[in-house]
Amino acid sequence: MSLSFTVNGETRTVEAAAGTSLLDVLRNHLGLVGTRFGCGLEQCGSCMVLVDGEPVHACSRDVSTLAGRTVTTIEGLSSDGKRQPLQQAFLDEQAGQCGYCLSGILISAKALLDRNPRPSRADIVAALDRHLCRCGAHQRILRAVERAAAVMRGEAG
Repeated sequence: MSLSFTVNGETRTVEAAAGTSLLDVLRNHLGLVGTRFGCGLEQCGSCMVLVDGEPVHACSRDVSTLAGRTVTTIEGLSSDGKRQPLQQAFLDEQAGQCGYCLSGILISAKALLDRNPRPSRADIVAALDRHLCRCGAHQRILRAVERAAAVMRGEAG
């Protein structure tokens, strides 16, 4: 089946069999490998992308449900080669160790900050609850989201 949807601001048309996951299309058809395969069961969050601004698990999302929709991957977060404040905050806080989980975490954090520019620590924890990070960087990840929120509000630099 032929399917068209917007990926990172660009209309893309792909040929994919019914039942093909969005993750498979992103990685194997479109070459967008920043979105990771972790568990394939919606348990780890490594595969998160935004669909119309909402975080979804790409590993289990049937690509046939995306006709005419907008998908943002980790590659779509920066523009003109510049990091956005969220990405910079993760670097500043040294929030990643192995980095495998970070693309999904950044996507969920972006969705949170887009809808809530003043999240509490509890809001951040709840937004990232679907993610599994085995490196032990949890506190740095939380600080990075808090830092990004402050920068985006113009309260820090």
